[in-house]
Amino acid sequence: MSANPFPFSGLSSDEAELRKISKEKSGAQQSEFAIILKETVLEPIFILLIVSSVVYFLLGEVSEAIFLLSAVTLVSAISFFQTYRSRKALSLLEVLTASKTKVIRDGGVWEINSEDIVNDDLLISEEGSILAADGIIIHCNDFAVNESVLTGESFSVSKSTREGQNIVFQGTLAVSGLAVYRVTATGSESRAAKLAELAKDIKTEKAPLYLQILNFVKKMTLVGLICFLLVLGINYYQTHEFLNSLLSALTLAMSILPEEIPVAFTTFMALGAWKLSKTGILVKGLNTVETLGAATVICIDKTGTITENKMELASIFDLKNRQTFIAQDIKDQTRLNEVTSYGMWASEPVPFDPMEIALHETYGRQTSLDERPDFKMIHEYPLDGQPPMMTHIFQNSAGKRIIAAKGAPEALLAVSKVSREDLELIHHHIREFAGNGFRVLAVAKAEFDDDSFPEKQQDFSFIFLGLIAFYDPPKHNIEEVFKKFYDAGISVKIITGDNDLTTSAIARQCGFRTGDKCLDGKQLIQMSDEDLLEATEHVNIFTRMFPEAKLRIINILKQKGHVVAMTGDGVNDSLALKSSHIGIAMGKRGSEVARQASSLILIDDDLSHMVEAIAIGRRIYENLKKAIQYIISIHIPIILIVTIPLLLFWKYTNIFSPVHVIFLELIMGPTCSIIFENEPIEANSMNKPPRKLSTTFFSINELSLSIIQGLMITASCLWMGYYYMQSNHSIEEVRTIIYTTLILSNVFLTLSNRSFYYSVLKTISYKNKLIPLILGVSILILLLSIYYTPLQTIFQFVHLPLDELFYCLMAAFAGVIWIELFKFIKRRTVLRV
Repeated sequence: MSANPFPFSGLSSDEAELRKISKEKSGAQQSEFAIILKETVLEPIFILLIVSSVVYFLLGEVSEAIFLLSAVTLVSAISFFQTYRSRKALSLLEVLTASKTKVIRDGGVWEINSEDIVNDDLLISEEGSILAADGIIIHCNDFAVNESVLTGESFSVSKSTREGQNIVFQGTLAVSGLAVYRVTATGSESRAAKLAELAKDIKTEKAPLYLQILNFVKKMTLVGLICFLLVLGINYYQTHEFLNSLLSALTLAMSILPEEIPVAFTTFMALGAWKLSKTGILVKGLNTVETLGAATVICIDKTGTITENKMELASIFDLKNRQTFIAQDIKDQTRLNEVTSYGMWASEPVPFDPMEIALHETYGRQTSLDERPDFKMIHEYPLDGQPPMMTHIFQNSAGKRIIAAKGAPEALLAVSKVSREDLELIHHHIREFAGNGFRVLAVAKAEFDDDSFPEKQQDFSFIFLGLIAFYDPPKHNIEEVFKKFYDAGISVKIITGDNDLTTSAIARQCGFRTGDKCLDGKQLIQMSDEDLLEATEHVNIFTRMFPEAKLRIINILKQKGHVVAMTGDGVNDSLALKSSHIGIAMGKRGSEVARQASSLILIDDDLSHMVEAIAIGRRIYENLKKAIQYIISIHIPIILIVTIPLLLFWKYTNIFSPVHVIFLELIMGPTCSIIFENEPIEANSMNKPPRKLSTTFFSINELSLSIIQGLMITASCLWMGYYYMQSNHSIEEVRTIIYTTLILSNVFLTLSNRSFYYSVLKTISYKNKLIPLILGVSILILLLSIYYTPLQTIFQFVHLPLDELFYCLMAAFAGVIWIELFKFIKRRTVLRV
């Protein structure tokens, strides 16, 4: 709770709670449990397994049918758990990213979730906030809103407490001033509810990589259907046994469907988003998690991002008296000077900006008579213009009027009459202050007796009073943050509303590279696309930027093929945040509209978390790539072991049955979605350029290594099986040999695929407690299926002597170890380059 500056006490907590209970909808929605259960039951692999179980029952093989049904339950439980864990992570993120609003209750000002608002609540809306409910204004100060979300008109609408001008609507944007309004409608009762209802029918755009995965799975499903019909036909032609032929066809169909890939993608992205929240970053969409690792340029603001946003009055230049006061002078001064006084009056009465807070504190310390309680603001001109300025008009009960303005020196010099001598002196001090890295504001006053104020603040005739310089020190870790961005191959560009001298000075203090050239907003807007495309190659500091200029630089960078991240905190940043691939809003000082427009929120405004986020993004992409390549590599031998004996008319054709495939599913699911998801980031990941956003896992270049791995494992398995078949061993022994070789190959494949660059001797030291657990369980079940009679019967295996088990181990090792030689050659090639 914070202090309440308004003469309203609002609802009591008890009243609010009663109203909240009464507005809650009756009738429970379908539970998350039921939704996930329904999705799990409708998965193709589940349906195939149920059909296979039915076929076993029809064939009279009850033990196999019961085992398969038990396995179906286990596979479905794993799938259910993974989906539930992903949804749980996302639902927790939704709570963390829920919009908040200020409300007056119990006589104090509280910040609550928008969903907790009730009718008759008194809400506070400030510039940059999105109104959380429909209501009637009971107090306001030069309040204006943008109602384009409802009307389509982008201009601002002035509001007041007068009848007809006092109604505000949920979802509209406060563009200036402040208002307190009494809630009349929320949620489904609000005017915006119809728009929200329509929005439910609009499907959220899927992540590009997810679309690639779905496309791949659809193609494989079509291949599986064709192969199913082909194997069913061939088998039935050869044996004239429909149920056994159906079982063989179902086995092949199950081996082809890569249903683990979509599950792995959702799990990786959802848990990645949850892990990001643990580092101080809230993610608003899974698309962003995918994009993070591909960021090539990050555009950042100066104030509060590079610097501490702790504005201290560093120096004051009084033009009238030709005096300059440094920081110590300001602290020791007991007499208020005119520049400080009018700088305070040009600030908000209830300041929240650090510079305005500093001005109010200095005024309170130096004035002998505090006139703030005696004066009321009667008109306000919000921050406006290029470069910007703002003007406040105050008046007391005696009719005395104060007109104060502050803003960019260029803006106030343009509307003030200043002699050439004074102009040179002013510019000298601007250069001096800015060269020290100070934020420089000009202060002016005006006299105006008429009650009909000009439409624009620039129409006043101002008297230039002087300059105020603030020092905002760089953050202690910002130099290290920049270095990590550069090491990761990410360009950094500063986009700020400050002037070039101040920005360049701060950039030099932070270890910012290639900051010798600057481009301001007006120059940027006047440039052609061709010239700007060229300029962005060597210009990294953009100053005096306004919304249209920020948007244009983001679009130009995107046009050049960059994946752009953009930080912002104000209403003027919302366009650029929305346009960038990764919009990053500040959690502490960011406006509501900036947070709404962004895809990420930095909870504590610490840019170092973006380095961690990019590292997590790259780790997620790399591990997902490993998982998918593993899935493809292990599916290939399953498919070929089922089909090659049939197509080549081996003596033994039905090597695998659904029982064997389901056991492999039990291994592959946790391996791809749990083991690889927990893999740490590789040592060189943040020391190489970002991947291209257009990169796909499913190009021939990316898949070639997986295909070769799968073929080599297939060769080792079938060679062992063929040798034993030609040696007149039984089908049960051939099956046992092939299956054992495949399971052991899977163990080696999992260990080898932990990195496609580093040796398994290095990756074995990576911390991942799940690897020995899951691989150990798979080996244990394999041994039980070979040597434990009840399982041996279900799997139709035979007891293997230790020497034959050793041969399978060697064959599996030979089928996978070549990848280590490939990685060795790759490392040597990189070192030579």
